[in-house]
Amino acid sequence: MNTTQLEMSHLANTSVPAQRQILKVEDLTVSFDGFRAVDNLNLTVDRNELRVIIGPNGAGKTTLLDMICGKTKPTAGRVLFNDIELTRMSEHEIVRAGVGRKFQTPSVYEDLSVLENFEISLPGMHGLFQSLTFRRTAQVRERIEEIADQVFLKDQLNRRACQLSHGQKQWLEIGMLLMQEPELLLLDEPVAGMSPREREQTGDLLSRIATGKSVVVIEHDMDFVKRIAHKVTVLHQGKLLSEGSASEVQSDRRVIDVYLGH
Repeated sequence: MNTTQLEMSHLANTSVPAQRQILKVEDLTVSFDGFRAVDNLNLTVDRNELRVIIGPNGAGKTTLLDMICGKTKPTAGRVLFNDIELTRMSEHEIVRAGVGRKFQTPSVYEDLSVLENFEISLPGMHGLFQSLTFRRTAQVRERIEEIADQVFLKDQLNRRACQLSHGQKQWLEIGMLLMQEPELLLLDEPVAGMSPREREQTGDLLSRIATGKSVVVIEHDMDFVKRIAHKVTVLHQGKLLSEGSASEVQSDRRVIDVYLGH
């Protein structure tokens, strides 16, 4: 290998690594009629991290997700996703950038089959023209079956969504998000209303997802939090109260006083 080849090889091996942090929330604030629902909040989420956000009702948890996904515009501060500022973008632009959001109540197309729900979630499938020109290719079918298997619904593809259990509808909506291939998933209480067995399966599912994506979960069930969380953020009155492992925040006297003790 000559000198030039050695230099090129060295440059290739010392190229700038991918940034570790996928999400940065900087000095984020939002006020509603003078009330600060989120107050000068700062936090970061790493790539392939499963972050859980906890806190009492009114702590600002859902409002934070609303600002990340563009549903609510902040009064001050900014949200950076892959160094792109989201606070200036519309909701659909944020989705296209790679952020997927699941709300507390499952939002699926009840009268469509599970298969059709997955199809309608494919990137670029929004609009009448896209729907009319859609063709169910072998590649599309393979992708749907892969996601359906991942969310425990491979045997339910031909059932209408209205026939699914509450837990299965939660899984369907997570699968619909995965069809869009986001880099960051925002999930608001994904195990609410699930049976103990479904909670266990969902914990396994989220852990698998977080091996290739970043996941932010709002949750109240501390047993579930301890099982899945890489890191826990505790919010109180719109501010960051505590952060660390599940055991660290559980032993934090401030967290016990304002949240866990109740």
